[in-house]
Amino acid sequence: MSDRIFGVIGLLLSAFYVWQATLIQESFIQDPVGPKAFPVLIAIVLAAASFVFVLRPDPAPQWPAAGRLFEIAVSAALMIAYALALPEAGFVASTAVAAAFLSWRLGTHPLAAVIAGIAIAIGIYVVFHLILGLSLAEGPWGF
Repeated sequence: MSDRIFGVIGLLLSAFYVWQATLIQESFIQDPVGPKAFPVLIAIVLAAASFVFVLRPDPAPQWPAAGRLFEIAVSAALMIAYALALPEAGFVASTAVAAAFLSWRLGTHPLAAVIAGIAIAIGIYVVFHLILGLSLAEGPWGF
């Protein structure tokens, strides 16, 4: 039963994505795909995955223990804080902190998690900003 509820929530979320994508205002000059394509694509993938949960639920799902659910909630709160921190702290700093925390929670030693967070942030910055030329949130240090 819980899988079907999860699937219906996913279907509602995918419908919300499509609705929000239709509200995106398009500029006069844009690429052929447009800004609406990515959210709609995400909605289609989410809807397909949600249909699987609705049509073929697990007969006996095993829920994580309360401590693990709390850890999942903290990670979700971190992602919300990450989105809020991006404009203020910038992409590299925000991503380094978020990636380090998530790496640590996935079982990495704390020092290795910090190194991984910094490497992930710099690597993504190099690929997306320096190589592909995409704009990322600039913090007080300009990156």
